[in-house]
Amino acid sequence: MSFLHTHGDAHSHPHHGHAHEGSGASGPVNPRRFALRAAFALFCVLVALIVASVVQVREGEATVVTRFGDPVRVLLRPGLAWRLPAPIEAAVPVDLRLHTTSSGLQDVGTRDGLRIIAQAYVAWRVPANAADIGRFVRAVRNEPDEAARQIRSLVGSALQTTSAGFDLASLVNTDASQVRIGAFEEALRRQIDAQVYAAYGVHVVQVGLERLTLPAVTLAATVDRMRAERETVAAQRTADGLREAAQIRSDADRDARVLIADANVKAADIEAQSRKDAAAIYGKSYAADPQLYTMLRSLDTLGTVVNANTNLILRTDAAPFRALVQGPPGLGAAAPATGAVVAPATISHARGHTR
Repeated sequence: MSFLHTHGDAHSHPHHGHAHEGSGASGPVNPRRFALRAAFALFCVLVALIVASVVQVREGEATVVTRFGDPVRVLLRPGLAWRLPAPIEAAVPVDLRLHTTSSGLQDVGTRDGLRIIAQAYVAWRVPANAADIGRFVRAVRNEPDEAARQIRSLVGSALQTTSAGFDLASLVNTDASQVRIGAFEEALRRQIDAQVYAAYGVHVVQVGLERLTLPAVTLAATVDRMRAERETVAAQRTADGLREAAQIRSDADRDARVLIADANVKAADIEAQSRKDAAAIYGKSYAADPQLYTMLRSLDTLGTVVNANTNLILRTDAAPFRALVQGPPGLGAAAPATGAVVAPATISHARGHTR
């Protein structure tokens, strides 16, 4: 009995030792260690909430904060901002930089009924304005490609409308002063800007013609028009030349008449002065020797009356031939009797012949 009891006691002690060890391992946790673990977990949650609530606004962008999909505010200043964590609020970045798109080739008509093929580019951007940004986000769901597609469709119709207000000569011309491409582009920009701003809240900054070509029919009409313009210019310049030539001839004739009139006046003055001087000389000659004066005057009269084709039949003792027959008075030549009939004689004269 003792042995059995002793053996049972011996076997019971290890069981008691294992029970004590097990109770020591599953005892209460250390409160300090639990507090550290809870604080760390709370810190991680706070960091996650902070990261989820921070919004970064980049340069050249705006951020639209939406609450359950509805825009509630627009952030324009670059930097960090706060929002409620998702899914309550979300941040949608909006690109405010310049965008460009092209209309592609468009067949449009001009005011004078001709066809042209034009291609225009459009530079547009979303204004840095909260209302316009909100309108842009609602209209195209913040998709610039969709906005560009809508703008391209508007440019096509605007090209047709704008070109109808311009003649082909104001778009294609060899005279640079007649070309109005700048006015065409500005009119196109104003029309597109008004439409896209009202619909999408974006502004068109610049519109330009990338390409402007002419169909075969329009090209032939343009060549004919240019030829007609050249012929018109040539005719105008010819008419101007003829008019200027006529004016020059008229001025020359007028100047010639004036010069001739002035010369006639001067000649008349000279002739009058010469007659005056001759009369004075004749007066002095008569006063000095009346007979010599009479003879000289007779010779002058004879020279005036007789020329190469004059035939005179006169008495040789008649004036002014008396001087030729009798000689100067006082030379002692015998004078024929008064009233005597003298046979006709031939008298040579330097200015004519007399029989």
